[in-house]
Amino acid sequence: MLVQSDPVKSKPNDEIEFPSTREAFFIWLKIGLLSFGGPAGQIAMMHRVLVEEKRWISEERFLHALNYVMLLPGPEAQQLATYAGWLLHRTRGGIIAGGLFILPGALVMLTLTILYAGFRDFSFVEAFFFGIKAAVLAIVIQAVVRIGSRALPNKFMVLIALLAFVGIFFFTIPFPLIICGAALTGFVYSFLAPHSIAIAQSESTAPSSGPKYAVDVRIDAGALTHIQPSLPRSVRIVFWGVTLWLAPVLIIMALLGPEHIYSQESFFFSKMAVVTFGGAYSVLAYVAQQAVEFYGWLGPGEMLHGLGLAETTPGPLIMVVQYVGFLAAFRNPGEIDPFIAGTIGAFLTTWVTFIPCFLWIFLGAPYIERLRNNRFVTAALTAITAAVVGVVLYVAVWFGLHVCFENIHEFRFDYIRLLVPDWPTFEPGVLLITLAALIAALKYKADMFMVIGASAVLGILYFYMII
Repeated sequence: MLVQSDPVKSKPNDEIEFPSTREAFFIWLKIGLLSFGGPAGQIAMMHRVLVEEKRWISEERFLHALNYVMLLPGPEAQQLATYAGWLLHRTRGGIIAGGLFILPGALVMLTLTILYAGFRDFSFVEAFFFGIKAAVLAIVIQAVVRIGSRALPNKFMVLIALLAFVGIFFFTIPFPLIICGAALTGFVYSFLAPHSIAIAQSESTAPSSGPKYAVDVRIDAGALTHIQPSLPRSVRIVFWGVTLWLAPVLIIMALLGPEHIYSQESFFFSKMAVVTFGGAYSVLAYVAQQAVEFYGWLGPGEMLHGLGLAETTPGPLIMVVQYVGFLAAFRNPGEIDPFIAGTIGAFLTTWVTFIPCFLWIFLGAPYIERLRNNRFVTAALTAITAAVVGVVLYVAVWFGLHVCFENIHEFRFDYIRLLVPDWPTFEPGVLLITLAALIAALKYKADMFMVIGASAVLGILYFYMII
């Protein structure tokens, strides 16, 4: 069954207005301020705003872009925002969308890290974000329902989603391997059963009844020429992207020497930017091992503290690297004030982590747009979409367990992993707020800002009532 947008918000085709850069700026700012809960919740929020409410980008283009960013290193939600912004308003739009997706979370994360380094008192943060965690869980569940209803039109796609869920949840198969396996499955299946995969593609990407979308209207009119691949443009993108990314690294290492804290940070996080497939959770172990054991920047338990802070802030979870960069420079300030040194370290880390994300999008997006009509590529990407539904379902279950229970026990039997909640630590308040947020979002189509705000207020009231 296809999920339709709220008919009240739909416009006839001749009334579609392409958004101005100014209008898009404030929408991207809103998304950046409300992008809590990791990639699943963030993707769900963008889907609701861009596809259902504003009707700027069609379901087909949204899922096609999502498939592409899932294959890239770095935060997929931020890259999806950059892709969508680029579709609408060229490179300038991509910079606005991707930048505003990062900036609010970066500022909040910097503030919390300064408090962590200097004061270590976070009871007010815990109270404020108690209800937001419940709202985020509702957003993730909503993502499974809405994206799954479009991406799983037949039993074959449902099977891929279930296999992806089982693989990542019970066997902890790395996310990149699941995506590659799904792509290979779709590609091979397009040869073995081309009729079946064609039906899956047409059903999963078929436009809903009603008006066209703003981007499609402009493309049909021949106005969005920037989506056409161009070799000279690609060369310019590579030149400026690599220069902005690596020139500061080389200058810092030349001026300060390879052993300086800023040189170490810029080199390490630049290297990390090209291997961080699978998002924040997949790269956490790698960053923790290097930051704790090799460089000695953090204590053994502090990486988890940083991830906890990142989960309570808007923006991509990979923002945890900013926390690492701040503490590393804060504890090795040299002649600079520790807080100033930490702030510089946080900025440098954020810069070398996210500049490559813009490079991947601006370089590859035109070619990905051209491949939308390639049967074999589309088959692989359609299978990836189904696998992503399984991964999002895993995130919903994983996040739900950790939100509703204080303690989760992990048991391993050879290659199988089981997560068992500690029932005495069950938190009924989170479940109640989550159910209320789900009803408001799914049944009454409440604005996401209102859902998150109301959940935060309920969470604060409940938190201080039980203390």
